[in-house]
Amino acid sequence: MITIYTDGAAKGNPGPGGYGAVLKFGKHRKELSEGFRLTTNNRMELLAVIRALQAINTTEFTVQIYSDSKYVVDSVEKGWIWGWQKKGFKDKKNPDLWLRYIPLHLKYKPKFIWVKGHAGNIENERCDVLAVQAAEGFDLKADTGYEASL
Repeated sequence: MITIYTDGAAKGNPGPGGYGAVLKFGKHRKELSEGFRLTTNNRMELLAVIRALQAINTTEFTVQIYSDSKYVVDSVEKGWIWGWQKKGFKDKKNPDLWLRYIPLHLKYKPKFIWVKGHAGNIENERCDVLAVQAAEGFDLKADTGYEASL
């Protein structure tokens, strides 16, 4: 099993933001993070999942994703994204990211598990640190999907 932990952060919401992800497989561990100059917390939560899934090189193993984002976990686990997709994401936020997520979901079929944020889950806490550090970085990228919607 491949285990993924994710978190996103945005200061000001919208404001500078970042994501953090930790991928674990057996003895292997990989950390990912990236910062953006203007974005939202929900976008960073979803982008963390997307980037983590993109970092996987095999479909041989099941994937579990631990996230403290009700937005992401409920959207997938309750099947909301499929209704949104049928309606062309009309009046929904972050369609650009959901459209990037869907093929990854179909490929890896991850199981999402919600964890309470800032509640002592070591890997979730690490993701939060990565996300905040990325958001406070000096070389912040443009979240073109968000900025184009302004």
